[in-house]
Amino acid sequence: MRTRFVRETADVRRQALIDATARCLAEKGVGGTTVRAICGAAGVSSGLLTHYFDGLDAIILATYRDVGLRVSRAMDQAVAAAGPDPRDRLRALLMANFQPPVLDPDLLATWICFWSLVKSSENIATAHAEIYAASRAQMEALLHEAAPTLKKGEVRLAAISLTALVDGLWLELCLDPSSFGAPAAQAMVDHWMLQVIGTAGVTASTSA
Repeated sequence: MRTRFVRETADVRRQALIDATARCLAEKGVGGTTVRAICGAAGVSSGLLTHYFDGLDAIILATYRDVGLRVSRAMDQAVAAAGPDPRDRLRALLMANFQPPVLDPDLLATWICFWSLVKSSENIATAHAEIYAASRAQMEALLHEAAPTLKKGEVRLAAISLTALVDGLWLELCLDPSSFGAPAAQAMVDHWMLQVIGTAGVTASTSA
């Protein structure tokens, strides 16, 4: 029991440092996110960060992967709650981008920091590629379920185009919520989703 307690405590402390890093990135940007700033936000000594992470670059990388995992979990939960209908599952994945916790200006600020490091950090670039690939793979799988008559290449292009549309609307909505609301963004995405899968989906349903 003692070993389990120590391990859980270490996990909690490590996660607290990651959470503090995310807050620092959102509030101070990459330039202001230092070991001292992170530890100050977490309320711990600088030595604790170097105990769990191999420096600043390592904790920023861990934070990127953690934020990506949180977004992925939110998407998974939305899809699971949508029920068995393939269109509803695809729609839930798309609509979740315009609902908390994904629709969050602080999350945008953190993402901007990560994006700014993609060209200068090989590790961040690798993490970015993995996160994007996993997200697109999920989109492709749901598109195939919703429109099984689409060819593999068509599914890939549809996933890329829908992802780009969602990302653009999400970015603008986080930057300036007065330009349009989440319901408008969801309606636009839903319209294009139906354009992409409409005929294929109807054909599949009719032949079933």
